[in-house]
Amino acid sequence: MPKVTEEYIINKKKRITDAAYELCLEKTVSTVTMQDIIDRTGLSQGGIYRFYKDIDEILSDMIRQMRKRESIKEKIDEILGQKEVLPQQEITERLFAMLAEFMERELMGIEKIDFELSVLAMNRPDRIEKIMDGIPEVGNMEYLTMRTMEYFKEQAALGRIHANMSAEELLAFISSAYGGIQMTCIVNNCYRHERNPLAALYQPRVLLKMLAQAVNDLIGAEVGCGMNAEREKEDSGVNTGKEKEDSGTDVRKEKKG
Repeated sequence: MPKVTEEYIINKKKRITDAAYELCLEKTVSTVTMQDIIDRTGLSQGGIYRFYKDIDEILSDMIRQMRKRESIKEKIDEILGQKEVLPQQEITERLFAMLAEFMERELMGIEKIDFELSVLAMNRPDRIEKIMDGIPEVGNMEYLTMRTMEYFKEQAALGRIHANMSAEELLAFISSAYGGIQMTCIVNNCYRHERNPLAALYQPRVLLKMLAQAVNDLIGAEVGCGMNAEREKEDSGVNTGKEKEDSGTDVRKEKKG
């Protein structure tokens, strides 16, 4: 019997998880079965169970591959890395613009699957716990929550933002609002109601821009709150003082003359 290489195993498992992903786009996540995977891949039942013991293990590996393929963690770090040079308002706007671009691109892909996993969590918490336990990596939204939590606390301590709530409460609001936008956009995309006067507004870019504005209002962010702006204020104060001093000198010279 020929030796099974690691590459062979990786390719077989990818074939299975790719089939699972395709099926999750066509059906709801909760209704995808092992028989669906067998039919889609053309592998035998034994060929599937050789690598995965059940559908939840396949879904777990599929989500891990999704997160690896469509990570926005570097973009999050890049935007927050400019916190000393950009005003807080612009940091917020850039984060939500990035989320809007991701949601538009993956609305009926990763975002649909993520939403359906949330529904599965309500109906079958035992299944979702089993699926997520097999994923050691932190997901995009978990990472964003963790990093923005640090950011809000730091900026509040420095007096650059002035929220009337804790960072935890602010992130809970943002997370809930994002989930609502996600659901609304997915449903609107699947079931377009032409007579709905708000249908044109149910788009990721439109709604997430509104959410960014709401967040900036909640944290009291101003257009010029970055370090550059602070330095400009300091320089302006110095210059203003110098101008007053020069003006006083000119007045005294005129009196003497």
